[in-house]
Amino acid sequence: MITQINGLHHVTSIASGAQSNNDFFTKTLGLRRIKKTVNFDAPEVYHLYYGDEAGTPGTVMTYFPFPNARRGRPGTGEVGITGFAVPKGSLPYWQERLATFDVKNMQTETTFGENRLRFDGPDGDGFVLVETEDDARDPWTNNGVPADAAIRGFHSADMRLRDAAASAELLKYMGYEELDRQDNVTRFHVPGGNEANVIDITQVNAPGADQGAGSVHHIAFSVDNREKQLEVRKALMDTGYQVTPVIDRDYFYAIYFRTPGGVLFEVATNEPGFDRDEDTAHLGEALKLPTQHEHLRQVLEEKYLEPIVD
Repeated sequence: MITQINGLHHVTSIASGAQSNNDFFTKTLGLRRIKKTVNFDAPEVYHLYYGDEAGTPGTVMTYFPFPNARRGRPGTGEVGITGFAVPKGSLPYWQERLATFDVKNMQTETTFGENRLRFDGPDGDGFVLVETEDDARDPWTNNGVPADAAIRGFHSADMRLRDAAASAELLKYMGYEELDRQDNVTRFHVPGGNEANVIDITQVNAPGADQGAGSVHHIAFSVDNREKQLEVRKALMDTGYQVTPVIDRDYFYAIYFRTPGGVLFEVATNEPGFDRDEDTAHLGEALKLPTQHEHLRQVLEEKYLEPIVD
């Protein structure tokens, strides 16, 4: 069994526009934009990162905003809901705030004994705020959300699958333990992991998802360093998974593999971090390009990357 995984590192999704995406996460949800860079494989498209002050693993939501991308079709084989942790008693604040920003499809619920507020992002993305106690993570409060309500980081990710069994076994192999079941949802967590240590599997009989704007592209799990990442890679490959070589993503090292349910998993290192090319006080301010794309800076800024107004 794999013992090196701490919980979630980041979640990466697809958007249809950079400005609307930036506004939603910084102005509506109050997160900090911690990096403005580009997609390694499509440098004409931004890669935007949002999180806490430093981009601590377990707090980071990232997006590829493909201009005018068509809306994805929800279904099975994907992460359907991304959960953020907020302090106990803060949901009334969030209901009022999200209504002020005309956020769609708000719905309160109680699941596994937790008070939750579900809502849609600008591209129909599925999100939920989950009230939690004793979350020690320090929130970012410079975008207008007070400390007693601000998002602490991820709470969970909910995978929608037609057949939960094989993915449940994979999670157990990755160090997750089954915590509870409610209706068609099974909850797993990493004992002793970071605060972003919950994965839910919702088993549904539905067509497969069609990825587009509003879809989660992949979820990434945290390991401390490259040594532990290589141990995880070997363990997965020994079990029969096809895992990519280690890829340098500038702010972390990444490996990827496809799960039995169809969801793309990444295992990412906590090192070197988002301050490797910007001081923490100025994260996310300048356009940072991977070395191999630096020669494209002028054409990218003039032709492809829309200016983002903060």
